[in-house]
Amino acid sequence: MTETEIKLRWNGTAREARVLIERHGYVISSPRTLESDQLFDLPSASLRQSDRILRLRNTTSPEGTKRAMVTYKGPATRDGYKSREEIEFDVSDPGTFTLVLHRLGYQPVFRYEKFRTQFRAAGEPVDKPGIITIDETPIGIYLEIEGPESWIDSTAASLGLPKTQFSTVSYAALYREFREQHPEAPHDMTFDPDGP
Repeated sequence: MTETEIKLRWNGTAREARVLIERHGYVISSPRTLESDQLFDLPSASLRQSDRILRLRNTTSPEGTKRAMVTYKGPATRDGYKSREEIEFDVSDPGTFTLVLHRLGYQPVFRYEKFRTQFRAAGEPVDKPGIITIDETPIGIYLEIEGPESWIDSTAASLGLPKTQFSTVSYAALYREFREQHPEAPHDMTFDPDGP
């Protein structure tokens, strides 16, 4: 599967973003959920150097339901949009999966958290591409628009979000930039009391 997406920094509140999205005919497809993402790499940083990602995502729904998912992302093209191969699968025992990664030489390199709410166009089938996401992170709120490039463009235009503000930067890269300006910030982008 190929994932194509862009990010935009949102300067208002998450509630204001939700009002805007719902006013344009989108409905919640996945309610606000805490996602805790752990990236892994070899000591040589070969995944990062080749623009690949190995991620273990743990989610907790508002009702307390837990889920763990492994994602591999291949090298990305960034020609106005970030597009890359994406392979995902659920794991029933994330602790054991992490142990297997350690045995294979992989180490945790960066952890980041966000509260994520996802939206789809009202009346559209669940399997139809096109998702709008509100991500509440420790360093601000971001919108992600994922789908075919033409859908991304038309959706952003309908929401009044200019193409000049599209970003293809990852949360890891955004947090590296944040730490350059805030050297006291911890290594990981989390909601811990000592976080940003």
